[in-house]
Amino acid sequence: MAAELGAGLRIFRDILRRADKNDDGKLSFDEFKAYFADGVLSGEELHELFHTIDTHNTDNLDTEELCEYFSQHLGEYKNVLSVLEDLNITVLRAMDKTKKDYQEASNLEQFVTRFLLKETLNQLQSLQSSLECAMETTEEQTRQERQDPAKPEMPSIQWPGKRSARRLQRNNSLSPNSPHFSTGWIEEDSQWMTQINRLQKLIDRLEKKDLKLEPFEEEVLEENARSHIMIVQRQMSVIEEEIKEFRLALKQYVESASTQGGCLHVSIQKLPSDSRFIVYEFWENSNVWNSHLQMNYCKTFQRSNVDFLETPELITTMLVPASWWVLNNN
Repeated sequence: MAAELGAGLRIFRDILRRADKNDDGKLSFDEFKAYFADGVLSGEELHELFHTIDTHNTDNLDTEELCEYFSQHLGEYKNVLSVLEDLNITVLRAMDKTKKDYQEASNLEQFVTRFLLKETLNQLQSLQSSLECAMETTEEQTRQERQDPAKPEMPSIQWPGKRSARRLQRNNSLSPNSPHFSTGWIEEDSQWMTQINRLQKLIDRLEKKDLKLEPFEEEVLEENARSHIMIVQRQMSVIEEEIKEFRLALKQYVESASTQGGCLHVSIQKLPSDSRFIVYEFWENSNVWNSHLQMNYCKTFQRSNVDFLETPELITTMLVPASWWVLNNN
């Protein structure tokens, strides 16, 4: 069947693989509903769609039926999916080449590789943001139409500026700007509310200290005082089958990093909704962080991630006033 799938349609083989939770090679209605439900179509409409696609009348869907149905409606997106297939193959080849060559490359060549990875990821994230805006806007339009079907005019589409509550929730839960992070593994569904509660506790502590953060006030540093610390956020999407091995590698990495001079704190979060891990590292300054990157334990962890991660990890760094860290640890 794989050889018969045309350009732009091979994605449906992957869709079936992801949606097929019991790995029997077909989708039951429950599996179909769990994967395709978008919060807009009702259960009855999903059931009707399922039986429309089920042209074999087996009460199960296979790849052929999915391709047959969606190929009639892809339109311009057939070209998009075809390009994505080629892009996926190209990226995987580049990752394989990186895995083979990076360790033996010169410092300059390694820098170029890291730069290209980062810029490639930035381009993909920019594209993803546009797609998310489009998806959220179309969903919102459909909900408004269903709530007020008599209303004739369509709401204007503003792709770049729209940010739904769902995305705001995700960004808040992952924001590196939060001044107080958790320690250990967090896997509860209430992670977002937990972060808000921690932030509120910190605000309460600030209020008790009668501290006012005025935008036009300047902080005068004492001579030789540490001015800033570096916060590093590392986001890693792990292949589900590799989570156990990844945890072991991450544990060794954290233990080694924590013993380094200049490492103030390391915190790990596991998102409950997927196989994504977030590591927060607090370093005395950027020089200490750069030295840490050259250590063998760090390079070993980076090399192992080539096998463990679905996509290259996303690293974000930020300098914050050192006084914030002192205040947060008093």
